[in-house]
Amino acid sequence: MRFSSKTVGLASAVITVCIWTGFIVIARASASRGLLPLDIALARIVGASSILLPWAWWLMRPARQAGQKMGSLWGLSPLPLHQTVQAGFLGGLLYAVLAYSGFFFAPATHASVLLPGSLPLWTTLLAWLVLREKVSSARAFGLGLIVLGDVLVGGASLLMAFDGGEVWKGDLLFMTAACCWAGYSVTVRRHGLDAVRATMAITAFALVCFAPVYLFLIGTGVLPTHLTRVPASEILFQAVFQGVGSVVISGITFTQMVRHYGPVRSTMITALVPGLSALGAVWFLGEPMHWNLLAGLALVTGGILFGVRQAKKPAAPVAALTESGHKP
Repeated sequence: MRFSSKTVGLASAVITVCIWTGFIVIARASASRGLLPLDIALARIVGASSILLPWAWWLMRPARQAGQKMGSLWGLSPLPLHQTVQAGFLGGLLYAVLAYSGFFFAPATHASVLLPGSLPLWTTLLAWLVLREKVSSARAFGLGLIVLGDVLVGGASLLMAFDGGEVWKGDLLFMTAACCWAGYSVTVRRHGLDAVRATMAITAFALVCFAPVYLFLIGTGVLPTHLTRVPASEILFQAVFQGVGSVVISGITFTQMVRHYGPVRSTMITALVPGLSALGAVWFLGEPMHWNLLAGLALVTGGILFGVRQAKKPAAPVAALTESGHKP
């Protein structure tokens, strides 16, 4: 049964928004379910690898049979080693570790504003510095709104640090994670990488460079872990949702959404994520919604919408992927 392009585009948009929204709410909920941040990062990497690495092997099989040298990391990554390392360190390793660590200090309502909200800001700044891209006045105004929203949320938690609060640590981790993903986005754009191959590469890098080292460190008692304290079903759930869902499925559906709606309209659709995830945090996790969070959420969402309404359409799907700058 074949579906129309409109149906595929709409379904892809709904799935993408739901997974990205669920990522924030579920990651925060997971902080109280037993696993540590690095445990969740490991589950994410293993879950994504179980799908993407066999896919990458199959993708490179014709070239290998023809005697061509393909990829790196013993055939796990379809990209050259230097591109795999650059993209994988930022997008495959640091982003996951920093983002999951942030949820152990700050509520999901803060992540709703600071994770997806600051991505356009960091992506634009890095693209200006590295790629020498010009920033239009409309986009600059939108970014200004995003900065104000981030300050309203992060500034309040920073002031509470003087009273012994630790929420500011989570806010800082969210902002740093967003900066890392923006760096990955600029790397993808700079090298003109295919979105699917880039996702395979960063997953391969994380599996090869993080998983063995982490398992060795917890095996020798250097790092703590709760992998042996939680039911196997909890680890399986994290691997399926964080790995297969957040990395594989949302990556495919986002690409399909961009193909149907274009980069600008797709970014406007994903601008729903901050508001929906904040509402989800209030509804499902019982988190309070203070005035500064509401104001910050409105400013960030407005800044995203205002900026992309004036954006020019990029020439390639890869640029479309990085235009929104967002990936859970």
